[in-house]
Amino acid sequence: MDAGTEKDPDPVSDDFSSDAMMATLYNELHRLAQRERWNAGRPDSLQTTAIMHEAYIKLHKVDNWQSRQHFLGAAVTAMRHVLVDAARSRFTAKRGSGESALPLDAAMDVADGDMEDLNLIRLGDALQDLAQMDPKLAKIVDCRFFAGLTDAEAAHVLGVTDRTVQRWWAQARAWIHSELEIAA
Repeated sequence: MDAGTEKDPDPVSDDFSSDAMMATLYNELHRLAQRERWNAGRPDSLQTTAIMHEAYIKLHKVDNWQSRQHFLGAAVTAMRHVLVDAARSRFTAKRGSGESALPLDAAMDVADGDMEDLNLIRLGDALQDLAQMDPKLAKIVDCRFFAGLTDAEAAHVLGVTDRTVQRWWAQARAWIHSELEIAA
């Protein structure tokens, strides 16, 4: 290989198609989907494999990825979209259509679930606004909060230093906190 040719720092193969990336990174994507599912606050709402497959449908539209990191970064964002869309769907569904009345204790549990969904929807909306303003800050939230990546893992996925990840993470958290506080 010639010294001027830049390769993926963690090459698995030269094939960066969606199918090849999914096959190669299946276990890692499953781990990320599991983290996303638990971080969303409603682990019973979607199964890990369902999140992965829904995200893959979104990712499959891209024919050739630049690198493993590019694919993983997009996968984390796609998983966030799947979870926010599911929360939005649950939250907007009509309540009480033909169902019997709930006891007060059970109704409180439903209300708690609604608040979790509402918070996830508000976070998803705030991240869309942040992505329009500063895409790198939205991507760091996907990596750190939704995927639960460490600074080093996020730095690897984003192709930046650990210190840059820490700086972006602090900026993103401050912005999101202020946005969610204003919206409350």
